[in-house]
Amino acid sequence: MKISVSSYSFQQYIRAGKMTQFDCVAKAKELGFDAIEFIDLDGANLEEQKELAQKLREEADRVGIEINAYTIAANLYKETQEQMDAEVERLKGQLDVAKILGVPVMRHDVCYGLGKKGNARSFDLMLPTIAENARKVTEYAETLGIKTCSENHGMIAQDSDRVERLFNAVNHDNYGLLVDMGNFLCVDENPVTAVSRVAPYAIHAHAKDMLVKNHPFPGYRMMSRGGNYLMFTAVGEGDVPVEQCLRILKKAGYDGYISIEFEGREDCIEGISKGLKNLKKYIANVEM
Repeated sequence: MKISVSSYSFQQYIRAGKMTQFDCVAKAKELGFDAIEFIDLDGANLEEQKELAQKLREEADRVGIEINAYTIAANLYKETQEQMDAEVERLKGQLDVAKILGVPVMRHDVCYGLGKKGNARSFDLMLPTIAENARKVTEYAETLGIKTCSENHGMIAQDSDRVERLFNAVNHDNYGLLVDMGNFLCVDENPVTAVSRVAPYAIHAHAKDMLVKNHPFPGYRMMSRGGNYLMFTAVGEGDVPVEQCLRILKKAGYDGYISIEFEGREDCIEGISKGLKNLKKYIANVEM
């Protein structure tokens, strides 16, 4: 297993004006990562995003680091067919950006909330439509030599049984799952049980860690669907059994990148560095 870092991990510095997405490339190499993955690229329009993608690709080549994935926001269930068709076309444009970046994998979300009427009332009612749209996206991706995947993310399509049903409903050889071992805690699911369910479908993976309490505590960043309080922290310093989750992925045959996604409150460079040190140790133990 190789280790990458999501550009999202540097958001603390990016928001403060200390870094740009462009700066993340050299910093990832300096910290000792094998690759970097990018979230939605800056740009007022698709052409600006393509221009930035080309510059990022050139910078990665210059410093000698891979760009291993592109992760974007998406909502594949909307009120009208016209809106959904437009979203599918937008994602195809993002795949063109991914092609310029030179990545083998693009991750997209599928939905973020339930509605009050019609099929929007439940995940399973939305699922056939979401799956159809995800299939259209991955069919285009296949022509570019890029695989697509969805992450356990967004509170609705986040439980392991739901993302397994999503995988089965899309039913395309070019489509898989991004398994984020920490995100299952956001829906109060045991990461070991969840990862063991979906590991066979993984084509990308995130290492993320957080502390969980059933009462408020200083520094918590969000609340789980079931009312637990969560605080993000460096990989290896929280309640996610990271090494065990890696062992599950390896047993299932996964040999791709493990990408650190740091969202903690401490200095992001320190948090990323600690997580990298711990993750290297865990991977070494798993591969012994």
